[in-house]
Amino acid sequence: MKNLLLLLLLIPTLGFGQNVNIPDANFKAYLVGNPSINTNGDSQIQVSEASAFKGEIDCSYMNISNLKGIEAFTALTELHCPGNELTSLDVSKNTPLTELYCDGNLLSSLDVSKNSALTQLWCYENQLTSLDVSKNSALIYFKCNANQLTSLDVSQNTALATLDCGLNKITSLDVSKNTALTSLWCAENKLISLDVSKNTDLTDLRCYNNQLSSLDVSKHTLDWLYCDGNKFDCAALISKYGIENLEIGDIEIGD
Repeated sequence: MKNLLLLLLLIPTLGFGQNVNIPDANFKAYLVGNPSINTNGDSQIQVSEASAFKGEIDCSYMNISNLKGIEAFTALTELHCPGNELTSLDVSKNTPLTELYCDGNLLSSLDVSKNSALTQLWCYENQLTSLDVSKNSALIYFKCNANQLTSLDVSQNTALATLDCGLNKITSLDVSKNTALTSLWCAENKLISLDVSKNTDLTDLRCYNNQLSSLDVSKHTLDWLYCDGNKFDCAALISKYGIENLEIGDIEIGD
């Protein structure tokens, strides 16, 4: 009899009809108002509804400060949450994610070590001081500019086509393993050298305002090169290879 009573008491925590804890009112309002998620149309999101949802959550620019509850969406493939007030973000349970856009928040850390399926990661304009992307070997588009990064290891991201790590404090950058790169933006860092000899597919290189003493682009067919603000004659290099140079007014964060 006691065992039966205990089982009856445990049923609400084990099972059916259990609601997801979503403390942020703005995030909850978005989820409840999305009929693709809130399939029964009530005022809550059940665990069963969250775990069954396989689409995209786009809660951009909604004054959200807490995404707690996102961990219940274990089949989620895309998360768009830029322009909010997030100081933390836990996507460790969202292992199927292929796209994560969390730019323009207040994140001081971001753990994507469980998200090996990511092909796009946009986390620019945050307050990140470190970022480990060694488990994200499927990454194709990666934008982490305008943070506080002092180093960045992309040696495991061999599928990268676009890398923007500008406006950080990076002192060295090894892109020798990233032979698929077509666009590399590493401007406004503290780079003293940059070897792009293995990146012969590059068409867009922006490395202005660093401390580079030289730059070899003899093996490239660049459409765009912006290399002003270094220790070598950028204008002479551009003239030598007939490359289009960008004006500083054309450069915008997140372009």
